Amino acid sequence: METYDFKNEIIDKNGNKINILDVYNFNKIKESYITSLKNNNYSQNTIKTYSSIIHKFTTYLKNQIAIYNEKEFIKYFNSYILYLKQVKNVSQNYIYLVTVVVKKFLEFNNIHFLDSITTPKRIKSPPNFLTQKEVKQLLDSITWDENSDSDFRIITKLRDKLIVTLLYSSGLRVSELINLSVDNVNFEGKQLSIVGKNNSRVILLDESTKQLIQKYLEKRTQKSNYLVVNKSGNPLTPRYVQLMIKKYGNESGIEKKITPHILRHSYATHLFEQGVNIKIIQQLLGHSNLSTTQIYSQDANN
Repeated sequence: METYDFKNEIIDKNGNKINILDVYNFNKIKESYITSLKNNNYSQNTIKTYSSIIHKFTTYLKNQIAIYNEKEFIKYFNSYILYLKQVKNVSQNYIYLVTVVVKKFLEFNNIHFLDSITTPKRIKSPPNFLTQKEVKQLLDSITWDENSDSDFRIITKLRDKLIVTLLYSSGLRVSELINLSVDNVNFEGKQLSIVGKNNSRVILLDESTKQLIQKYLEKRTQKSNYLVVNKSGNPLTPRYVQLMIKKYGNESGIEKKITPHILRHSYATHLFEQGVNIKIIQQLLGHSNLSTTQIYSQDANN
């Protein structure tokens, strides 16, 4: 793709001003950027969010008559941010995310119109977490009767308890959980191999979790290499896992909002409470930056 310096207006050979929107095919370069995210193992949720942000912004640009230089591009970006604030009433953190995503998208395509734009501050708050007592309360709410319940109900409850156990005791992301294969489990070594969005890591399994995995695999009838599956033997969706955990959270009587990520937060916070070194926790969580891990220490210290 031919590059142009749009710091000032550019006149073509016919004496007409060149429109930035005629030079850059945003739909095409968006596809290229999204492909790069997939190749770099970004989670499905992240890719979906980035794609939506880029689509909404480029659609806003296309509704403008013409953009002839970098200064006008910045003007329209700022008007878009103002529109999000005043009309859409979005949060400060969403404004931060839009700015970061749009700048990364443009930079990936060697478009530097927004280099002078300062990224707004993000409002950081410590994540909510469950106490160890509440985690036990949540797990205890997932029950079945081996003598009277149907095989389908027993297998489903076994699977659900395994999901909650793994999300908490291994600090998994939902995307990592639903992509786990049976081959990721080393029963003899009591280890779980995880392929994360930033790196791969190995988590130690306690005896009770290992036995729960074995019991579920022995009882389920679906033939699949995925570790946790639906009744058809297909991998679960992130949305299904979220709704399932919300259901058990309501049934447990815990008044806090419970999500898969809250279980991950709880895992990290409890490790801090036990005095585990922050760099070890960083490795266990699969964080690429230590600063991401440090937010959990705020809960442990309060």
